[in-house]
Amino acid sequence: MRKIVLAAVLLAAFPAAAPVAAQDSAGGVVRVEKPVTGEQVYGQVCQACHMADAKGATGAGTIPALANNPRLAGAAYPIMVVTGGKGAMPGFSGMLSNAQMAEAITYVRTHFGNNYAKPVTEADVAKLAKPPPAASH
Repeated sequence: MRKIVLAAVLLAAFPAAAPVAAQDSAGGVVRVEKPVTGEQVYGQVCQACHMADAKGATGAGTIPALANNPRLAGAAYPIMVVTGGKGAMPGFSGMLSNAQMAEAITYVRTHFGNNYAKPVTEADVAKLAKPPPAASH
């Protein structure tokens, strides 16, 4: 139950957290730009749970720290967790593009005390990503 509630909260918060910048267009419609850089994706999606300093949190559940995390040394592990989810964390395939996930993973692997310099590419994510679950009615 806790897993479902956390996933619902994350999914409900994601659209509200997505805007990077807004532009007015004719007719008063506001077009919102999607986060592009790893820092933008982290700040608007990941930071809500993993915290601004990437040290995670403990409360109703435990959110793992990404800071100084040796599990990020190999790119496959974070790609599989971000795309497919793990524990209470939902998978982001279908919500974020492969490019956005690659940028966010690379950002975390090169910041917060992590020094894993090899960038994760969109192709790396596409190769390892689990497809989003099929919608059921």
